[in-house]
Amino acid sequence: MKLKYLPEIESPDDIRGLSNQELLELCDELRSYTIGTVTEIGGHLAPTLGVIELTVALHYVYNTPSDKLIWDVGHQGYAHKLLTGRFKEFSTIRQYKGLSGFLKRSESEYDVIGAGHASTSISAALGVAEARKNSNDDYRVAAIIGDGSMTGGLAFEGINNAGHLGNQLLVILNDNEMSISPNVGAISKYFTRLISNPLYNKVRNEFWDLTGKLPVAKSITRSFIRKVEESLKSLIVPGILFDELGFRYFGPIDGHDLNMVIKTLKNIKDIQNPVLLHVLTKKGKGMVSLDMKNREYHDDAVKFHAVKPNGQPKKGKNHLEDSLKIIKKPSFQDVFGKLICEVAENNKKTVCITAAMKEGTGLVPYSKKFPDRYYDVGIAEGHAVTFASGLSTQGVRPIVAIYSTFLQRAYDHIIHDCAIQHLPVIFCMDRSGIAGEDGPTHHGALDIAYLRCVQDMIVTAPKDGNEFRHLLYTALNIDDRPFAIRYPKASSVEFDEVGQIELLPLGSWEICKRGTDLAILAVGPMVYTALNVAEKLESKGISIEVVNCRYIKPMDYACLENINNKFSNIITLEEGVITGGFGDGVASWLLENNYSGKLKRLGLPDSFIEHGTRKQILSNLGLDAIGLIRTIEETISKIKEFDFK
Repeated sequence: MKLKYLPEIESPDDIRGLSNQELLELCDELRSYTIGTVTEIGGHLAPTLGVIELTVALHYVYNTPSDKLIWDVGHQGYAHKLLTGRFKEFSTIRQYKGLSGFLKRSESEYDVIGAGHASTSISAALGVAEARKNSNDDYRVAAIIGDGSMTGGLAFEGINNAGHLGNQLLVILNDNEMSISPNVGAISKYFTRLISNPLYNKVRNEFWDLTGKLPVAKSITRSFIRKVEESLKSLIVPGILFDELGFRYFGPIDGHDLNMVIKTLKNIKDIQNPVLLHVLTKKGKGMVSLDMKNREYHDDAVKFHAVKPNGQPKKGKNHLEDSLKIIKKPSFQDVFGKLICEVAENNKKTVCITAAMKEGTGLVPYSKKFPDRYYDVGIAEGHAVTFASGLSTQGVRPIVAIYSTFLQRAYDHIIHDCAIQHLPVIFCMDRSGIAGEDGPTHHGALDIAYLRCVQDMIVTAPKDGNEFRHLLYTALNIDDRPFAIRYPKASSVEFDEVGQIELLPLGSWEICKRGTDLAILAVGPMVYTALNVAEKLESKGISIEVVNCRYIKPMDYACLENINNKFSNIITLEEGVITGGFGDGVASWLLENNYSGKLKRLGLPDSFIEHGTRKQILSNLGLDAIGLIRTIEETISKIKEFDFK
């Protein structure tokens, strides 16, 4: 499609003078350009396609950036970026050093607050609205939240507080799970036009004030008016819950009817109380699948929520790096999906719990094969952990599969409901370490640090898929404390579909290669990076011992004692933040045991890491083979960090 309007838009001011027909054409351009760009480079496609008209309407009606739009998660924010001066940079979205795939405060004044986790928008918007009140400013605040995010407890905490405070706040519920039936849709649109009309609200409020001045039967009159309105609403509008929480409810309306959305927003934007507008949309609107005989993609929304780039990856230019590549095996996610089914066959007491991440965690096969033992609790990570804890009190063995970054949201539950109770819940933490293009909100950088300090918690990391099996079965043999297994969004390196089970002694490490000059204590698949480097450096006369530190907590103190006595040079290698991480644990032990050598800790820095491919980020941080070789060569000749003498 030839773009007429979109390249000329530098701010929302440029769309406010467009006619209704021109706005419709702009919507077509936004949809076409987004599809073309995102299918080429990858990204979250379907969410933003569902809110094209809504985004245009919001920036058309509201005076942004003075008025504040707060988007939940940010998956649906691509159109917002295109309308706020980022068209020229849009082709860099989610690319290394390019635009973020989420909203980002440092990127634009139109991005009021960033988000990568769900259910935050209402609470954040309420904070902005309250700040407006305290500073006597005059601007409008709107939060846009999807029906999936509305399942999160934080969303209802925000709604509850907003209803109590009673400030001007618009919450737009973007509901892409419902469809508008002809009858209900027609009635709803009519009633919404009626009750959102300024004249209706003016008359309603004036009549309400008038009844308050009546000397007699004030309560009876007002009670009658309220009952009439609530009876009409209960028959036509599915929003009584929100009304009871202190919100004026409007909708549902067709979110793809641009004219209807604009009219409704204009009618309700100056209501001084909390308002909830229910908008029905189709996720993936406008995306056509040839595989489905030209039906729109929203029929299979999961598949295209996020799409992979269709371009071919460029060949690496660094020959050393290429020579150190590991042959691809199934991902850890795929391995987990196979192992959890295997475990379920062997142990009838096991169940699996996830928080709206069935596809991402590899649980689709399990959910189909064992539907009665599968629980998807929605975007409610805290509930998932406490629910699992309750199950485990009755002899059930729950396995909780949640991304590392999302498990942060359940930290109190891990401590209070699980660890303190000495309950054997198993945590399988996907996306530990660098998560890639989704950036700092999704990197699993902190799990080692935040779990190491929890009393009695066992924290592990398999070096490959086979060791994943061993750790999972070992966890099932621990019945008095929680057990965590972390793994990255990466190849499992080695995995046998039908393999032998080995129960690994608690806290045991594995010496994968003997050496004399330097010891590398590696965590997870970093073991293979260390092994590849050690083999390369043999030709240079550098002898390296590689230790697989599969137990992060407890550590193998006997092995550490031998390393203490044998090596004057030690490197710890982990895909987690250094502060409070595995390397810190090793450093503490060595210091307390009078280590006289030198230690170098390699891991993620004490700063938030931006988006990019795993390869790019690990290389930039010196955590790939090339970076490790440089560190070793520097270490052997001149170590200056962590001298315990």
